[in-house]
Amino acid sequence: MSARLDDFGQPIGPALPNWTLRPVPPRTPMEGRTCRIVPLDAGAHAAGLFAAYSAAPDQRTWTYLPDEMPENEAAFRDRLEARAASRDPLFHAILDRGSGEPLGIASYLRIDPANGVIEVGHLHFGPGLQRTPASTEAMALMMARAFDELGYRRYEWKCDSLNAPSRAAALRLGFTFEGIFRNAVVVKGRSRDTAWFSITDAEWPKVRAGFEAWLSPANFDAEGRQRHGLAEVRAAGT
Repeated sequence: MSARLDDFGQPIGPALPNWTLRPVPPRTPMEGRTCRIVPLDAGAHAAGLFAAYSAAPDQRTWTYLPDEMPENEAAFRDRLEARAASRDPLFHAILDRGSGEPLGIASYLRIDPANGVIEVGHLHFGPGLQRTPASTEAMALMMARAFDELGYRRYEWKCDSLNAPSRAAALRLGFTFEGIFRNAVVVKGRSRDTAWFSITDAEWPKVRAGFEAWLSPANFDAEGRQRHGLAEVRAAGT
C-alpha cells in the first residue's frame, strides 16, 4: 500500500476519518458450541478450577505464569477474588458447554479503547481444555468480541520468548509474529524477553473464516478427531 504524503511531502499513515473511542469489553458471557466464556467469579469457579489444575501430572503450565500453583483451594479462592474484581486485566473463566465445569482462565488486558488495541493473556488451560476444540473456540470467541462486537483494530498476544508452546499456539491461531522485546520484564526473579504477536482488523475476516471452517462438526470424525488442521483449513480458504 502506498503511503499518503502530507503538505511537506512526508509519508503518513492511512486516514481514519470515522474513528471513535471503542467500548471496553462488557462483563457478559460469550457463547460457543463447545464452551462458554463468562466473567470470572471466585465463588462459582474456584473449586472447579483448582480441581482442574490439580489434575495436571505436574506444574509445568505454571512455569511462564507470574504466579505459582497455590497450596490449597482457599488460597486459590483469595487469588481469584482479586482477579474477579479487576477491570484490566478483565478475567474470564472458560466453561465446558455441556457440564458447565470451569476448565481454564483467559483475560483481556492492556485494554486501549482510544487506539482500538486489546491483548489476550493470562491464559491458563487445565488438562481437560488443552488441545481440544473448546480451547480453539474460546480464543475465537474472544477475538470475535474484540473485532466484530467492539470494533477494535488490533488484537495482541505476548509471551515469554522461551515459551515454545505459546509461540506455536499464537501462530496456529493466526497471529503474526512481530519480534522480541529484549529484557522486557522481570518474572519470578528472572529476566524475560517477550515475543509479540498480533492480528489486525484487516486480517480478521480470513482468520475468522478459518475458525468457522475448522470448528464445523463436519471437520471432526465420530471419535472427535480433526480431519484437517487449522492452518490447513485457513490456507485452503485463501
